[in-house]
Amino acid sequence: MNVTSEIKNNCLVLHLSGDLIGENSGLGILEKANEAIGQKILNCVIDISQLRYINSSGIGVLITILTKFRNKGGEVYLFRPSETVQKLLVITKLNAIFQVIHSEEELKSVVK
Repeated sequence: MNVTSEIKNNCLVLHLSGDLIGENSGLGILEKANEAIGQKILNCVIDISQLRYINSSGIGVLITILTKFRNKGGEVYLFRPSETVQKLLVITKLNAIFQVIHSEEELKSVVK
């Protein structure tokens, strides 16, 4: 699991690649989210276009991030889920909970 992050226009952007299976990688992602929230950043875009697989622990990490940002009045957006991950979001009904962005145009309206 590779994770990179950047702050763009007061929005945390996380780029995830590989397999999101919780454990150690999940802690690193949560740490980046906590740091951003501590800096009063209220929105987060998680680029999951390069994720191959997410297990239940990985889903838990995403939900934890969503909860942290929403508790502060912010929002979390999932950017370009792969076909496999999109199917998982539909099956688990997480597509109704998360804001899912499919295009660069939609992303530009979030990261202004």
